[in-house]
Amino acid sequence: MPMQEDNYNDQSQEEIFSKRIRAGKRTYFFDVKATRNVDYYITITESKRSRYDDGSFVKTKIHLYKEDFNKFADALNETIGHVKSNLLPEYNFDEYQRDDNQVSED
Repeated sequence: MPMQEDNYNDQSQEEIFSKRIRAGKRTYFFDVKATRNVDYYITITESKRSRYDDGSFVKTKIHLYKEDFNKFADALNETIGHVKSNLLPEYNFDEYQRDDNQVSED
């Protein structure tokens, strides 16, 4: 059976902003939420189809709190920069770039 995510009582938190990124077989969600005390935090969720053929999705969630925003952003940017500059300097990272707001004309 697929592992169930811990709901962490998200239903009691107000969503302020949401950004969805479709990335092949995965979708990432970046959500800004507010606590009851009007404090803000970000959840980053990866959603992908379960490996079981039951139509369900497996979600993995990270909660990022305001005191860690700068450290997280710095580490993420440094890590991505290292991969782009040192490990894959010849790779065209814009190859799969697309605007998710465009409507498909298929």
